[in-house]
Amino acid sequence: MFVIELRLFVIELRDSVHNHHRLGGHGERFGRMAGLTLSQVGKVYGDGTRAVTDLTIDISDGEFMVFVGPSGCGKTTALRMVAGLESITEGEVRIGDRVVNNLAPRDRDVAMVFQSYALYPHMTVRENIGFSLGLRKMAKPELNRRVENAADLLGLTEHLDRKPRNLSGGQRQRVAMGRVIVRQPQAFLMDEPLSNLDAKLRVQMRAEIGRLQRDLKITTIYVTHDQTEAMTLGDRVAVMRAGQLQQLAPPQVLYDRPANLFVAGFIGSPAMNALEGMLERDDGGAHVIRFGEQSLHLPGPVVSGRPGLAAMVGKSVIVGIRPEDLQDASIAGSSDGRTLTAVVDLVEPLGADVMVHLSVDVPRPAELTDLAEAAGELAEAPFTEVSNAAPMVARFSPRTRAAVGDRISVAVDTDRLHFFDPRTGTAVW
Repeated sequence: MFVIELRLFVIELRDSVHNHHRLGGHGERFGRMAGLTLSQVGKVYGDGTRAVTDLTIDISDGEFMVFVGPSGCGKTTALRMVAGLESITEGEVRIGDRVVNNLAPRDRDVAMVFQSYALYPHMTVRENIGFSLGLRKMAKPELNRRVENAADLLGLTEHLDRKPRNLSGGQRQRVAMGRVIVRQPQAFLMDEPLSNLDAKLRVQMRAEIGRLQRDLKITTIYVTHDQTEAMTLGDRVAVMRAGQLQQLAPPQVLYDRPANLFVAGFIGSPAMNALEGMLERDDGGAHVIRFGEQSLHLPGPVVSGRPGLAAMVGKSVIVGIRPEDLQDASIAGSSDGRTLTAVVDLVEPLGADVMVHLSVDVPRPAELTDLAEAAGELAEAPFTEVSNAAPMVARFSPRTRAAVGDRISVAVDTDRLHFFDPRTGTAVW
């Protein structure tokens, strides 16, 4: 740990002295609002491994952008290319109006918050926060003003004279944030900053980071594998997989209109359910999805709102159903064509609702690798494997009396179904 802190000290010392001389040895360098642009950015390592492919994202001034995806998807590599910690193989990165591909990290005017707190253990909170400003020979009154303002913003005023070892994990993370705030950079880059905190502190710090970014209005890129963090923090979220951008949209759009099976499975917890069926028209001309002996009738507005479904009639289609769009039919009630029969495999009471794991009497989807992979990043499905049956998770009302082994009728909100092409995995609209 001491070696790591010493290396960080040397890097910060070198970079701060460089900035001091570049400014003629006087005054401060105020950060200014700046957007960030990645244009067809790619990264290939020396051994031929491709980490990022054709990544194009335009981040507005003051926007909070989240990169999310499973481990190894390229999100951290993309962040490190923006910071200058990884070379750029292809494409262009702009910060404000400058192309920064060949600039050293110290010349990019960005501040990075890492998973580790990166605090100097022998210094007080005050000294840690103001360290880089001191190296720039900033006048003492202005240095103290910035440090105290940052401490007040972060709720650290009463801890300014304490050392890191006497702070909680959440307080240490706030000190790390304070160190970058006082520098007034053009952008914040955050790499899994909450991963070392326990669950309660993660929720607290997540709220604080969101409030802080809204107050400061600094352009921010935040990397996480946690889709809850992504959904609650981001103005927009970039979902990545295997080095490629899958979808870029505001959080609610990702949830309501996932672009493909991977996004559908990754965004939302529990993950979206998926059943493969045949889209047909009944004798009256209405659209029906048949799952073997079971079927769901599609409301007219659902079909008219998705012109792409017309080309799927007579073909296989994957139907996505969110857990909250399934209810115990004995309580919720439902009309014909809006229920499925299922066997209860597991019941998990959570107070406000109950997670019920089901085996549905429909043929198991032939190939749902994208959705299975995305859902698998969140948790292993605890359902019992049943031959020729598909697993589903439902978010039932706590009034349900469903018990393990029961065969029940499940009401489906067919107004909220999602549809995907099984050949391409893309959403049908």
